[in-house]
Amino acid sequence: MNNRKKIGEILVEMGALAEDKLLEIVELAKDGENRFGEVCLAEGYIREEQLAMALAKQSGLDYVDLGDFEPEEELTEEIPLELMLRHGVIPYEIKDDRLALVVSDPTDILLIDELELILSRNLLLVVATKKGIERALKIFESSGRLVRDVSAGMELQLVKETDDGEEVLSREKISDEMSPIVKLVDSTILDALGRRASDIHIESTRQGLEIKYRIDGVLYQAATPLHMKFQSAVISRLKVMSELDISEKRVPQDGRFKLKIKGRSIDFRISIIPSIFGEDAVIRILDKESISSEMENLSLDSIGFHADELVRLRKMIREPYGMVLVTGPTGSGKTTTLYAALTEINSDEEKIITIEDPVEYNLAGIVQIPVNEKKGLTFAKGLRSILRHDPDKIMVGEIRDEETAQIAIQSALTGHLVFTTVHANNAFDVIGRFLHMNLEPYNFVSSLNCILAQRLVRKICEKCKREVKYSKEVLEEAHIDVDKYKDHSFYEGKGCVECNHTGFRGRSAIIELIDLTDDLREMILAKHSTAKLKKAAAESGTVFLRDAAIQKLLSGETTLKEINRVTFVD
Repeated sequence: MNNRKKIGEILVEMGALAEDKLLEIVELAKDGENRFGEVCLAEGYIREEQLAMALAKQSGLDYVDLGDFEPEEELTEEIPLELMLRHGVIPYEIKDDRLALVVSDPTDILLIDELELILSRNLLLVVATKKGIERALKIFESSGRLVRDVSAGMELQLVKETDDGEEVLSREKISDEMSPIVKLVDSTILDALGRRASDIHIESTRQGLEIKYRIDGVLYQAATPLHMKFQSAVISRLKVMSELDISEKRVPQDGRFKLKIKGRSIDFRISIIPSIFGEDAVIRILDKESISSEMENLSLDSIGFHADELVRLRKMIREPYGMVLVTGPTGSGKTTTLYAALTEINSDEEKIITIEDPVEYNLAGIVQIPVNEKKGLTFAKGLRSILRHDPDKIMVGEIRDEETAQIAIQSALTGHLVFTTVHANNAFDVIGRFLHMNLEPYNFVSSLNCILAQRLVRKICEKCKREVKYSKEVLEEAHIDVDKYKDHSFYEGKGCVECNHTGFRGRSAIIELIDLTDDLREMILAKHSTAKLKKAAAESGTVFLRDAAIQKLLSGETTLKEINRVTFVD
């Protein structure tokens, strides 16, 4: 051990550190709070990979780059996930009947001895960066290990909970928790958050209790189905958390709860419905702080709209009055688009008020009102009150009934700019939807500035993106010009750990933006066919959803299969 080289000498030999910096770093490390290598990193003299290589060389161990690491199936069972997370280590391979364990600090002898004792086997150490290990730990987490570890060997127990206000959820709490049902629910929520899920689906089926996550708009199985004997206890636990009636199993129930996870509060909305095999639940995750970090630089540019459409939309959201109507199915990004629009036009000179259900993100400088139907605060009642507060611009989260629609239209006709959403399949379906609410057609059409139909398409994972060729038949079926694009480079994702082997990571918006010109207004009032309305809209610059999706395909952002899932050929 006396001949062991110092880490500084090794870094100099590697050419990673200038020799004249050694004394300066030693001086900084004198207080003992930080070690030599940590000071080098903090001062920006070396990269984390260089420090890990130097530590490996100092201890006579191998350095491994975990950039493309994907664990073999048998490795996932070698060490409990909770132990990996607590000590920051991962299994790498099995060599000569010894488990190769990746560590970031091979000099921590006490940790190595403890792990050998706990695992009852000889360990072979390899070294990697802390960041690399953290990334690999996410891979182990996303494999559903957390849910599987907790649910393995469960015994059914009664769940008794008291309401202590805001509940704190952490891995330590899950480890210490006595009730396996509580552990299962809590670990499922943590696992879903780690995998970027927007919703958790708990379904009672003939095969058992299935847990699924919605990630980037698509459902994925979280783990193998659990035995149906756990179904009642899991649903009861969710009801207790949401303050719902655990004795009522025959009618739908809706509620919400809040958990504190890693120091941040996350809201959850829950809907429970009876099905033929028992009750099913869907939990909507509203991670406001995560949304906040995403929305710090939120603008219409960041949503993924085509540059030409951005120019048209920006013109319409800066009109002094009228209605900007956004439509699309649930989860198509309508609210995010409206938030981005409000952020762009927000100024100290004008007052903007919103009424939403729920308020998903707090916008600086804007008055936001949450709907509370239990207390009698509906969209219609809230909108009436808003008008007495002298607003310049108003956002109504959703128009659900005739009364709200009437007030919104009157507001748009009397000098306010109104932003709102409504559920419809496409831009022209919106017109029929409103006219069926017994509204005065002339007032409705006069109030409209534009209709924006929106969808989200999944983006190809950049980590595993690869070039593909589509056959002539496939292109013809998709109505893509074969002669023009037969040699075009299309792309798909092969699937890797970064994207949970889906080939996709993240989503981008496609839109169909209809500018309500005077000619188009007259045609709508004269009840022209949808085909004629579409032709007139196209002549005024509208790009329809299918064409917008094909633009994303040709630019290499998404796949043909994805645009066929989200849009259809006219």
